[in-house]
Amino acid sequence: MSGKIVGSFVVITALVAGVAIYWLQLYAFYDEVSGDGAAISVVNVATGQPEPLVLSNFEGIDATSSPLRFRACFETAQRVATLTETYEAYAEPTPLTAPGWFECFDAVEIGTALERGEALAFLSQRDIHDGVDRVIAVFPDGRAFAWHQLNEKYQD
Repeated sequence: MSGKIVGSFVVITALVAGVAIYWLQLYAFYDEVSGDGAAISVVNVATGQPEPLVLSNFEGIDATSSPLRFRACFETAQRVATLTETYEAYAEPTPLTAPGWFECFDAVEIGTALERGEALAFLSQRDIHDGVDRVIAVFPDGRAFAWHQLNEKYQD
């Protein structure tokens, strides 16, 4: 009889731990980022300095637990042609997936659009954290997305 009690205790403890870990990874550490606090910028090719990007309809999340958890969705009135001439393109953009509840950011869709040339990626800020760049992708219709990704310092 005591074996069943011990076994039940182990199973229940494992289930509770699994639910807790799931919740912690997907919900606990994320905070909403306001459009004012986002500081979305783009690096000017001529000066090498970041310049603020005019944006609207901003939605963003971030977490202090990892520098890679930043994601944002917004719109910009600046045309892709203007951005291409003025700002630094990002060579190897790789959008990272966002939690499922942050519905505006679809990393697979963004990545596919970047590969097909349907969207263009720009450097927003180099080394926003040690070895991490902020990258934005802009679509011709004005939709734009931002994320953090490892730069060459921590890549193979």
